[in-house]
Amino acid sequence: MTERDRQTAGKTAPVFRFAPSPNGRLHLGHALSALLNADMARKQGGRLLLRIEDIDLTRCTPELERAVIEDLTWLGIPFERPVRRQSEHFPLYREALDRLKAMGLVYPAFLTRGEVKARVSAFEREGGLWPRDPDGAPLYPTEERELSAAERERKLATIDRHAWRLDMEKALSLVGKPLTWQETGDGHKGEIEADPAAWGDVVLWRSDAPSSYHLAVTVDDAAQGVTHVVRGLDLFHATAVHRLLQELLGLTAPVYHHHRLIPGPDGRKLSKSLGDTALSALRAEGKTPSDIRAMVGI
Repeated sequence: MTERDRQTAGKTAPVFRFAPSPNGRLHLGHALSALLNADMARKQGGRLLLRIEDIDLTRCTPELERAVIEDLTWLGIPFERPVRRQSEHFPLYREALDRLKAMGLVYPAFLTRGEVKARVSAFEREGGLWPRDPDGAPLYPTEERELSAAERERKLATIDRHAWRLDMEKALSLVGKPLTWQETGDGHKGEIEADPAAWGDVVLWRSDAPSSYHLAVTVDDAAQGVTHVVRGLDLFHATAVHRLLQELLGLTAPVYHHHRLIPGPDGRKLSKSLGDTALSALRAEGKTPSDIRAMVGI
């Protein structure tokens, strides 16, 4: 497909994307997502993009990116080129963060993970119940929202590591209306009510990474003209944060399709970091792309 063809197609054709992180080998869960994206794009006469989500510059490597492309090619996934790499678009994410700063919606956060953990533990030892997000992680304390400008500048000048967090209360007040998204996935269909407040003051920028997943994925989907996001149910609730960021930044919301997850032998979700069976290992055992389709239930 020529660039002119892509531009013409982009005006009318649905745009899907598969967006793995090259921090490990792809497994059956990734195969399910990639194959669903490819099948849905084909059935709807759409395009399929590949985005490499390599914000984590420590764990993501060119070798693992090559392995991702090798696996997808073996599976017969017809993604368009060139591939988009998040590591090549950090200024775009910074621009989005700066817009939110100018709106007074983000603040520097200085507590370390250890400090937050200690505070939560002490609170719960006294019988309290610390609020947690849909993934079960404790919400970040909110008192830094109220730091004076002078105190913020002092901390920024003297504390090396900090994050930038979204002031959820201010953001929701600015939007001033309920948020929803269109869902076509497994077990959830139709208009879904978004609840960004359940996530508290989410991180948008880390000291050890030049963006956060929430900010980068929202900006990327808009920049690439993605119309259909097909991904696992583990990201279902996170869509509420993405809808809020879309609203704040004036970005169009795609249609979402959250699909079932592939469990391992112990019932937990497959994970690259835990060394679950990789597609490359299955290929070495003699499995074919048709076998992989059967194994993931397509």
